[in-house]
Amino acid sequence: MEIYQSWQGFEGKQARIAVGLGNFDGVHLGHQKLLGALVDTARRLDEKSAVFTFHPHPVMVLNPQNAPPLLLTQEAKEKLISKMGVDLFFRIPFTLEFSRMEPEFFIEKVLCEGLNVRDVFIGYNYTFGYKGRGTAALLEEYSSRYNYRIHVLPPVIVDNQVVSSTLIRNLLKEGEVTEAARYLGYPPFFEGVVVVGDRRGTALGISTINLEYSMDFLLPANGVYVVKVNVDQDTYLGVANIGNRPTFYDYNARPGVEVHLLDFNGDLYGKFVSVYFIRRLRDEKKFSSSDELIVQIRQDIQRARENT
Repeated sequence: MEIYQSWQGFEGKQARIAVGLGNFDGVHLGHQKLLGALVDTARRLDEKSAVFTFHPHPVMVLNPQNAPPLLLTQEAKEKLISKMGVDLFFRIPFTLEFSRMEPEFFIEKVLCEGLNVRDVFIGYNYTFGYKGRGTAALLEEYSSRYNYRIHVLPPVIVDNQVVSSTLIRNLLKEGEVTEAARYLGYPPFFEGVVVVGDRRGTALGISTINLEYSMDFLLPANGVYVVKVNVDQDTYLGVANIGNRPTFYDYNARPGVEVHLLDFNGDLYGKFVSVYFIRRLRDEKKFSSSDELIVQIRQDIQRARENT
């Protein structure tokens, strides 16, 4: 997948483009349906499939206090979209100036003159342009003038729920990782670099890895989880703790992420790993002693082995 940060001067102008518009945070089942239709149509009509999106999320620029936490890092989102067979990815820097672009100008100058689109794919509730004035109806109105087809994807329904990024965020905030996976189409995960912690796990005889993560990323609720960890080409079962480690600290403003990898001995400092949340085991608890904590951790490990 080729990645561009501007539509201006796009070298593939001679190609006909089928484009999907949206933010695609989470690349959930609804997004996957749109992307699948996009790629299938592009291949059938000998077009290039493209995704046109913004970074950062527009709400982070327009209303940062109410910006939603992200379900995926930008890198993870691009990897998932690439795996679906998309040819081109336009990651456009979102600015206040861009937010003032009228939707008619976006259709004419960006989609048609800039990208030479022939097919446009959007979700049922997608809006664009200044104050969200651009709608499916406007795209349909301009389609005959600029010779493109508009495809509006209906909502994807799972268990009588419309699949949405908001629904998935709410589930993760409750620690419902198994339920969230039903709407994502894969276990929720995050990727990070292994960093040096305070080595308490090693002192307890249960070594752990500590992970960095971005402040704008949404972790599941504090608690203990069964996880699978991908590092290099290997996958390990593990038990992860998200939280403030109340047994040792009275307060920690930012939850930490610690993972014990089962059946692994080695040094992962500086390694880039992916952690997939499979199932929630329990809430985070404060124990009266380190020995009591060790007993509980060993029980968590046993439950992870038995029920995975």
